Amino acid sequence: MFDLDAYLRRIGLAGRPGIREVHRAHVTSIPFENLDPHRGVAVSLDRDAIARKIVGEGRGGYCFEQNLLLKAALEALGWEVELYLARVRYNAGGVVRPRSHLVLRASSEGEVLHADVGFGLASLFDPLPWGPGEEHEQLGWRFRLVDEGEELVLQTVEEEGWIDVYGFPPRAVPFIDVETSNWWVSTHPNSPFVTGLMASIQNDDGRRTSLRDWSGLALTEQTPGGKTMTEIDRGDVPGLLASRFGLSGFELDSGDRIVLAEES
Repeated sequence: MFDLDAYLRRIGLAGRPGIREVHRAHVTSIPFENLDPHRGVAVSLDRDAIARKIVGEGRGGYCFEQNLLLKAALEALGWEVELYLARVRYNAGGVVRPRSHLVLRASSEGEVLHADVGFGLASLFDPLPWGPGEEHEQLGWRFRLVDEGEELVLQTVEEEGWIDVYGFPPRAVPFIDVETSNWWVSTHPNSPFVTGLMASIQNDDGRRTSLRDWSGLALTEQTPGGKTMTEIDRGDVPGLLASRFGLSGFELDSGDRIVLAEES
């Protein structure tokens, strides 16, 4: 049985909240992070393992973990949830990426919504109506879903205007397809989640904070009005993970690799 009450406590809620309240509380309470694959630990998609890590241990996770946890919570609240795999276009530079992002379709009593709490820096704060439609402003950020041939594409606005976040065929996939994608993302030596470091959190005032080393180690703070980027030293990472993202208990080993303190 999924412990809905423990999940709700993790995101600061109680009772039987609605999907919009749950979605926003989740994305502003639980950090996005890839610390397990970054330190060589494959990510498990077992529901109990996800709940133990994110709810019990106060950790975060990436899209598969975050959205499967949300799926379990929504189903406990009476929603029907289906799985979709998307191809990330955000900052892709024209490179065709694998279908490695998980998106949810949630339906209840005739309402059908696009839910996604697992995209890190460009995560939705609130679910969107399913399918192409008008733009939606969320805490100053703008999103829309557009129809592009055989795919639905999530777009957001940055300095250059509307940009693609990800695209996906509107066809539900079985869990085994999600497991296969997760295995590649968390274990393949060329996966950016294995080779790089990423942690981010979105705040309920619309501010986004991220720590990443994909193009130089830096702490970035972003609002709809602009962003600031501060280069940092590797030795500052454990303290920043704890103070800015609520991810305590990490340190650097003798090779400057981020590990759990109990493992060093």
